Amino acid sequence: MRTVAILIFPGVQALDVAGPMDVFAEANRFLPSDQQYRITVLGTRRGTIACSNGLPIAAHQHYSESDASFDLLLMAGGPDLPEQARDAEFSAWLVAASARARRYGSICNGAFLLAHAGLLDGKTVTTHWNDAPALAEAFIKTRVDADSIYVRDGNLYTSAGVTAGIDLSLYLLAQDHGPDVSLSVAKRLVVFTQRRGGQSQFSPYLTPLVEASSPVAQVQQYVLDHLNEELKVEDLARIVAMSPRNFARVFARVAKVTPAEFIESVRVDAARVMLERDAEPLKTVAYRCGFGNADQMRLVFLKRLGVSAKQYRINFSHHGDA
Repeated sequence: MRTVAILIFPGVQALDVAGPMDVFAEANRFLPSDQQYRITVLGTRRGTIACSNGLPIAAHQHYSESDASFDLLLMAGGPDLPEQARDAEFSAWLVAASARARRYGSICNGAFLLAHAGLLDGKTVTTHWNDAPALAEAFIKTRVDADSIYVRDGNLYTSAGVTAGIDLSLYLLAQDHGPDVSLSVAKRLVVFTQRRGGQSQFSPYLTPLVEASSPVAQVQQYVLDHLNEELKVEDLARIVAMSPRNFARVFARVAKVTPAEFIESVRVDAARVMLERDAEPLKTVAYRCGFGNADQMRLVFLKRLGVSAKQYRINFSHHGDA
């Protein structure tokens, strides 16, 4: 059983805690008992702690009472956290606890807790966009990537603001148990969404579940950026200097789907976002997502979702059919 610990404090952002907790709790529905997650909440105070929205949370124990070796140790964030003074006793505990943990990190501006403990020196991290300048200015040994939804640097994992903690948790879940479990949890939590940062991103259960620098991730990102173009295996293989045959084999092994299946899946998800959010005509959605025409999009939707694109819009959008 894997243990996930989340550190909270007075004024913590409730979603920073509840989002990751729900991802791992929902994952237990799909996992055998010996592979499930046990979630523990550590507090900087004993007893009930009030979140920034007033919600009271009872921590399982005070942080100082824990000397466990967690599989994952996460610092939650909060609206006023960047202004809070460094606590030397807590920072010392955090250094030791992070050294024992298999993975550690932060949600939102919980990165400041790690930074105060010196755990971000020489690291690349992300945080809430509004707090990124302050983090970079206060901790000059830390490289702050303000555009990313989440960032991995070794066994350190940091996420952007608030709900990005769900994205990070889904990514970590996929690392542990593969993309199928992560996708099942994402569906239960209804988090099909498009993320926009420095470049367009989809949630991690749709985007690459591999190292960002790998050839497969490079091709996956290219697909996301060129959905409305004709995407042939030969052309994708050329991007990473592979033969088409070798590329198809490597892609399927790493991504667990064929290139064609990945392209079709991403096109469907991009179309879903547009159908839910915009009132564009179906033919425009089909063109922008690379289906060519509305009839082809309808057939793919029927195959993958059991409903046509038109019916999907009726079910999930406030816009009428166009």
